[in-house]
Amino acid sequence: MTFLAVALPLVFLCYRSGLSSLTRRLLRRGERGAAAEPGAAEATDAVRPAEEPVGAAGEARKERPSVADWLLAAASLAVLLYPLTDIDAFRDRGSGAALTQLDIVAGLALTVLLLEAVRRTVGWSLTIICAIFLIYAYYGAYLPINWPIGHRGFDLSQIVSQLYTGTEGFFGVPMQVAASYIILFTIYGAVLDFSGASRFFIDLSFAAFRRSRAAPGRTVTMAGFLLGTVSGSGVATTVSLGSVAWPVLRRAGYPREPAGGILAAGGIGAILSPPTLGAAAFIIAEYLRVSYLEVLLYATIPTLLYYLGIFLAIEIDSRRFGTHAVPVDAPKAGRLLLRFGYHFSSLILIVVLMALDRSAFQAVAIATAVAFLLSFLDPAHRMGPKRVGQALAKGTLEVLPVTAVCAAAGIIVGVITQTGLGLNLADIIVSMAAGNLLLTTVLAAVAVLLLGLAVPVTASFIIAAVIIGPALFQLGVSQAEAYMFVFYYAVLSEVSPPTALSAVAAAAITGGNTYRTMMMTWRYTLPAFLVPFAFVLTPNGQALLFQGPIGTVLLMTAVSAVAVAALAMATGGLSGVPERLLAAVAAVLLLFLEPVPIVAGLAVLAVAAAVHLVRRRRTA
Repeated sequence: MTFLAVALPLVFLCYRSGLSSLTRRLLRRGERGAAAEPGAAEATDAVRPAEEPVGAAGEARKERPSVADWLLAAASLAVLLYPLTDIDAFRDRGSGAALTQLDIVAGLALTVLLLEAVRRTVGWSLTIICAIFLIYAYYGAYLPINWPIGHRGFDLSQIVSQLYTGTEGFFGVPMQVAASYIILFTIYGAVLDFSGASRFFIDLSFAAFRRSRAAPGRTVTMAGFLLGTVSGSGVATTVSLGSVAWPVLRRAGYPREPAGGILAAGGIGAILSPPTLGAAAFIIAEYLRVSYLEVLLYATIPTLLYYLGIFLAIEIDSRRFGTHAVPVDAPKAGRLLLRFGYHFSSLILIVVLMALDRSAFQAVAIATAVAFLLSFLDPAHRMGPKRVGQALAKGTLEVLPVTAVCAAAGIIVGVITQTGLGLNLADIIVSMAAGNLLLTTVLAAVAVLLLGLAVPVTASFIIAAVIIGPALFQLGVSQAEAYMFVFYYAVLSEVSPPTALSAVAAAAITGGNTYRTMMMTWRYTLPAFLVPFAFVLTPNGQALLFQGPIGTVLLMTAVSAVAVAALAMATGGLSGVPERLLAAVAAVLLLFLEPVPIVAGLAVLAVAAAVHLVRRRRTA
């Protein structure tokens, strides 16, 4: 509650409402329409808005908070400090019947303020979804009695009690995670950035691959992985990387769309990859009540398979497009590591400290301090008072949208819990799939992808976890497997048509066709779409989450790597349609990770390779 009392007012002071610019646009349209009418001059003068200030000072004034922004900030501070004046008594009034009128007014005000904060930070989609859930909670009793999503209905005091005073509303697990972990990791990323780590990671990536025609594509992918440790955002990594990497890819001979696909795939890998992952990973740790280090272990093998798929696709495309090595003005990798390799130390320190049973909070706090001290080794990036202030400002600004999303997600989670909607929807999903695990998993994947088209990754994961998770639990899927499945598909919504934010950002940088860029991104990231099915559908699949005997883990990883190679062959490595279809069938069989399908998959893959060799000899 204290954290939100700090963050929510900052949202109103840092993010403009956008309503004034909308009003100006409407007025200008009205002026243009009125100008076509007789006597338009007089009418236009009557409605003409005041002249906009010009120059730097004018821009600064336009960016300053308005009186309305200050009033909203003050109101949000008031409704969040009010319970803290006597928090014990506030908790005791936790039941709807015991709430005072002031409690209800404050709770309703906070709900409206949060909806406005979400609208300002991430747009209308999540705002509308939250509003629909609130309407459902209040009017659910009016739904037909034979509808499985109907409920008895709740009045305002009961809804406010659930959201404002309960532990599954505004101040539930997502907000606890934002206050405890996400803010620190965001500030850590900002400190790394201002200490020069981002520049070092890009330079190291360009220095690592020099003399291969596939080197430019590999370089971009590696740089995306390293930059992701700083940004933790797929779109941000894509944009940061694109401005530097697109000229190199263009000189190497990559067409615009494949280059955009590589940029977007490398960017989205930032959220999938240890050691930072995305905000949803912290929520997984809280839901499972395990350490964050354990979640990192869950993600390790799928991440390796993800990048294996990208590198194989890049190797195939370098031959198909006839790309070539590009000389890059960068120091040698060894010299860079000797001079700036200390930037890796804080990342390694986080993992080491968590392995020594330190909490993620302690680990990242110590790593941030280490990154700050090490910055003084580079005179150009010393973290003096000014740079420290800039890093703290950057980290704070980046965490504000996540905080708003986590608080708003509490509205959805609270309503789902109060009305029993989660279990009802889980029953519907299982019934639609007739109790079949494969069909249930397919429906779950589609549902998460569709949800991800409208809301950010963190909100998408939280909503899907409470709705789709129980459907998978009913069919015997463990919590770890179910939550990781939902996590991957929530992340992959950023590269899934028709929105695919990372691909759209990449297309804007390369100037390529947006849809074709989306499809190329989908091709590069295909292993990430299929591997999650492996650890949900088969008993041996848990080995891909580092669960089980080490021998089984290594064997299943090797089999999955062959499956990823077969996918690469199916999507571009083989020239004929028959062998591509055979390679695709082999990949699916191998991902069942059971003895008979594995043998069958290897046999089909061998046939695909044989058909390819025969066809090649005939055409030679």
